Amino acid sequence: MIDDIKQIAQQIADEITQIERRERKRNTEAQMHFEYAIASIVQEVWKGTYILPELELSINKNANWYSQFPRYRDPNLTYKQATAAYNGMLVLGMIEETKSGYLDREKGIGELTKYVAHDKLLEMLKAISDNPFNVIKPDLDAECIILRDKMNGVRTIVNYEDTPQTIKMRENLRLINSCLSRHWPDLRIKDEDYEPLQSRLNADGDKTPIDFSQRTLIRIFSNGRFDNGGRFYRAWWQNVPSEYRKYITLDTKKTCEYDYSQLNPHMIYFQRNEDMGEEDAYDRVLNGEHRDLVKEAFNAMMQSSTPLLTKPRDLDLNDVEFDWMFLRQAILDAHKPIEDMFFKGLGNELQYIDSCIAENLMMHFAKEDQPVLPVHDSFIMHSAFGESSELEESMRRAFYEHFKRDIPINGEIGITLPTVYDENKPANTDPSNLEWENTEIDYIVNYENEYTQWRDRQ
Repeated sequence: MIDDIKQIAQQIADEITQIERRERKRNTEAQMHFEYAIASIVQEVWKGTYILPELELSINKNANWYSQFPRYRDPNLTYKQATAAYNGMLVLGMIEETKSGYLDREKGIGELTKYVAHDKLLEMLKAISDNPFNVIKPDLDAECIILRDKMNGVRTIVNYEDTPQTIKMRENLRLINSCLSRHWPDLRIKDEDYEPLQSRLNADGDKTPIDFSQRTLIRIFSNGRFDNGGRFYRAWWQNVPSEYRKYITLDTKKTCEYDYSQLNPHMIYFQRNEDMGEEDAYDRVLNGEHRDLVKEAFNAMMQSSTPLLTKPRDLDLNDVEFDWMFLRQAILDAHKPIEDMFFKGLGNELQYIDSCIAENLMMHFAKEDQPVLPVHDSFIMHSAFGESSELEESMRRAFYEHFKRDIPINGEIGITLPTVYDENKPANTDPSNLEWENTEIDYIVNYENEYTQWRDRQ
């Protein structure tokens, strides 16, 4: 915690203690946990004001979370003192609960308790001059290898005993995260576009607003197994809509993005020792029409462990003139060599394979202190690595090391993607750098005033 946050937390702790009317003071350890819990809430509120003013924050009020999962939680947060801190701040009118948390075990769904800050706390935070994105550092010691399973029908994190495999994966990811923490990925968009984007992400049930302090990764495994899932998550750039990814910068410099072409189909064909051929895996269905829909259906059929005789819930067929069974059969007909691989629940196994390929790639560059930003099946790096073809060659090498077969790289994405604002930028600059060289000072000032938030975060 930064010193300013600690001071505010101590002040709030004193106010709460005065209204608690406790018979005995907390002992030294309990007081430390109490003030730490307050500071954690204050820090989340402070960061939230920079993310989006109306952002709702969350707290876990389930006692089991604090006792059953010590591997995953902050050891300085205890249920008793976190609850006391939260309730005390409610009574003082510093925060307001907006939604109670719940857990529906029958449906396997739940939600954390939500709250927002009130003016009293926000006024206290105005005394802090720092930017939270700059001063809140990633905790490189926090658990980064996460195991999930279904318990009583509810998907949840589970404890596990370390093995040589999990220890090695953790060491590798901490090396990768250490590299990421030494660099600064950001999103270079105009100040006027920042809040609309954050509001859009906040309204999307599958995404969260951008938190620039979240610049390290965790690896999540599924079904209680370390050979299922294993993809990398929770970095802010993974929440950015695809049309905004070309505005991502690394240490103020422009980036490039390369994408593995049709990764899942290639892996499935190679596992059967078959060659997919030159034709696109999705264009060969329905004569190339509705490619995105075909891709979504293909992956759903590969993920499912049942025959999927009814349409997957998230698949939208409202704008097409055929039904689910027609599309399902069209995909099977177009992929005869692997038709018996569908409906076997292979999705998590394929995710594990592609996560290992991603790990190899990121490790290769992390050892050279060069950050790689993973996004699904693609990777973002400083544009120089695209211009030199080093990123593309490393992706080919990582894939070949696993399958002993080559895979094409999507050339349409594998290029440097300048922002539309670069069209107005004087040509007298280094194309790999967004920094200015020599030009008229008035033009620079007026132009750069549109990007003050991006500048302030550097």
